Amino acid sequence: MIAVLLPPPLGRPSRLPRLAERLADRGVTPIRPETGGDETPPHAARYVARASMEINRLVAAASPVALVGEGDAGPLVGAVGAAQRAAHRPVFGYVLVDALLPQPGSPTRAELERAQSPEGAVGDGGEGRRSGEPPAYRSERLPMVADWPDAPCGYLLTDPSRAHVARLARMRGWTVRETAPEEAAEALRELLTELRGTG
Repeated sequence: MIAVLLPPPLGRPSRLPRLAERLADRGVTPIRPETGGDETPPHAARYVARASMEINRLVAAASPVALVGEGDAGPLVGAVGAAQRAAHRPVFGYVLVDALLPQPGSPTRAELERAQSPEGAVGDGGEGRRSGEPPAYRSERLPMVADWPDAPCGYLLTDPSRAHVARLARMRGWTVRETAPEEAAEALRELLTELRGTG
């Protein structure tokens, strides 16, 4: 079973730095594509293109994969999945890890944050730039795919601040797992096994 671990954009570090190693110990083949180069606009399109080229380089075309998007990579998994279909590589499932959910249309990251935050959320509301972000990062339109999802979806929650998003995923009928970061590999393996069985 191959899991493509799509890291957060802009070279941000993973909240789960040992996830790939721990998945390999559990019989899952982790693939972590290099996704740099998205520091200039269009950020999302550059990320999707680089991730897709890397997957093509690292995974045989006929090999079924699961796409696992962490953080701001979550809303981009549909576009990465469309690129895999174009390359005749089957996607058996999608898992979002502490990520906002994709929405129909071409929303911005700021719009997703507003729509998926609990009422009364404080902070920048997804409007302002966060540390280290390029000026248009939150306001650019994200690529969307009309027929997504084309495979079963799941949500892995390791960050309690995303609990509301996990509830929204449940409302969509997705399988949701909540776990501590140090237990994420086992929870993800179980989730991938379940998604593969229902695909």
